[in-house]
Amino acid sequence: MKLVVTVNADFVVTSVRSARFRRIISDNYSTFDGQVTWWLAKLLGRPRGVAAAKISGASVIHDLLSFARERAWNAFFLGARSSVNEASVAIAKNKYGIEVRGYSPPFSDYPMSNTWNADVIDRILEFRPKLLFVALGSPKQEYWLDDHRETLKRAGVALAMGCGGTLDFLSGSLRRAPTWMQSAGLEGVYRLAIEPKWFRVRRLGRSALVIPIALWYAMLDLAKIREQ
Repeated sequence: MKLVVTVNADFVVTSVRSARFRRIISDNYSTFDGQVTWWLAKLLGRPRGVAAAKISGASVIHDLLSFARERAWNAFFLGARSSVNEASVAIAKNKYGIEVRGYSPPFSDYPMSNTWNADVIDRILEFRPKLLFVALGSPKQEYWLDDHRETLKRAGVALAMGCGGTLDFLSGSLRRAPTWMQSAGLEGVYRLAIEPKWFRVRRLGRSALVIPIALWYAMLDLAKIREQ
């Protein structure tokens, strides 16, 4: 079983602090979820000339559900608020004509309790989804998927993705930023404007650290090239 990791600036900053999170990004299918990370990869990435595109989680979930329809796969939505989860399940069923089930468990910090894990795993084992979307927030959702990889594989899960707030967009409870804001790398600012919460302020501040981090690694890379 492989994971899809939707890498934005906050993910990059977290990966610098966490070797485990770096491994999860490196060992799985990772996408450029943020405009800034895509820009930096184009500017500083190695090798030069490799084609790359930004694919946000809010877009890739539709690609994966279309993929599921073509193969008669089912899907499970874990997380988000109950109303959002239920609406996302209904929309996915109606739009893609596949079997979908969802569950919004009680909030829990990571690591989750044995009772919490048993409840969630039992529901997944009963349904045996091919696709699993986990909306618990990062890095909690990626750590949880990594913890239970073998169990989920035995449950028949072929592909899993930590999807953060994507179910909010799929359900229609939140609108995505206008295209020009997406292109300008201002989706985080848009989310803060429509959902003014302190954790979003902290996340924006933390995400801004990706610029000096990227420049530092670029300088190290340049120093290595000069030594060769």
